[in-house]
Amino acid sequence: MSLPKRPTLQDYQILIQRLVIERGFDKETVPEVYMLLNEEVGELAKSIRKLHGMKVDDVSRKHDVAEEAADVLWLLVDLCNRLGIDLEQAFRDKEAKNRSRTWQ
Repeated sequence: MSLPKRPTLQDYQILIQRLVIERGFDKETVPEVYMLLNEEVGELAKSIRKLHGMKVDDVSRKHDVAEEAADVLWLLVDLCNRLGIDLEQAFRDKEAKNRSRTWQ
């Protein structure tokens, strides 16, 4: 299983849904996936702090921003799949609302 050369959000949703089953992650509940997503967002924050020379604890492992961002994307897509959210449509709908907003 792999992504096409120019994947859509739907392509990511389909691939991750298949991989979740293949890897046995389909037993996790929505709250469990949400908590994992929060953990990964924290790891992404830590990797960005390290990248910009900010203090972090001495025992934390080396974090790679791209890797952590990919983990966040994976879990966000998995969470949306479990909630029946079409991410591409949700993005289009939200952006349509944002176009009518005034940004200050």
